[in-house]
Amino acid sequence: MQKILIPTDFSENSWNAIDYAMQLFRNRRCTFYLLNTYTPVIPSSRFMAKMIDGVRIVDAVRENSEQGLHKTVKRIKTKYGNPNHSFETISSFNLLVDEVKDIVETFGINLVITGTKGASGVDEVFMGSNTVRIIKSVRKCPVLAIPYHFEYVTPSEIAFATDFNRFYTSSELSPILDMAEMFNATIRIVHVQYGIKALTELQQFNLNMLRRYLGEVEHYVHTVSELNSVSHTLETFSKELGIHLLAMLNYQHSYMEKMTREPIIKRTAFHTQIPILVIPELGMEGISAKVKEEEEIESHN
Repeated sequence: MQKILIPTDFSENSWNAIDYAMQLFRNRRCTFYLLNTYTPVIPSSRFMAKMIDGVRIVDAVRENSEQGLHKTVKRIKTKYGNPNHSFETISSFNLLVDEVKDIVETFGINLVITGTKGASGVDEVFMGSNTVRIIKSVRKCPVLAIPYHFEYVTPSEIAFATDFNRFYTSSELSPILDMAEMFNATIRIVHVQYGIKALTELQQFNLNMLRRYLGEVEHYVHTVSELNSVSHTLETFSKELGIHLLAMLNYQHSYMEKMTREPIIKRTAFHTQIPILVIPELGMEGISAKVKEEEEIESHN
């Protein structure tokens, strides 16, 4: 049973993420936690305070939030009616990122799926400030960001961007392997280099271990020259090879960290055209917990 958290603000952008999630996991038993957060603005002027009771404003916004979630669940069930799927709704007077972190820990969420907002005019943004904040803050499970207007495509081509400078654990790679096995997908390991050069001994070792983890899953290694930025390079690579899903780990000095630094976000014209799966770095504590959980499951079988 997968536990999947989907924040929604009831926009078509967030509905698109829900739509994608329903199709992606149509053959999996899942509980979807639909979250809407609200922080109503209480009038501060004395004139307005006399006119409107602040408590009533909070009650009204809460009611709108709860009704919106109810309508969203009804819309999902009307469109899909999937017996594999069950739904929980959470309406919270809280900041979005704080609430997402709390829910991930409280309910043992396996994946967060969020919609991204596209850039407009000269405001070049990576994938929307809320999405970036969630990616930076959630450290217990992967985050899948779905671009606005992206129509579902079965992810039979998955790119995994890495520089081979870090040893990846099987727990960190399991979300990618799970996706590949679920859809019989090909994994394309893409390494962006500034000037093509041979791998170091460490990089070669990490690549060999990565290939061992991938096992029987069909995979290829692609080394590409950097085109003025890592983000632009990955975008071009994804377009040319018809990639349906781009996966990255998020750790210090990773591609993901480079792309979510504020100055780079403002400098690049990278727009997420395909879903991005961001996997957080698991420390030894996280790895031990995962191993313990797997051992408990084995003992019950």
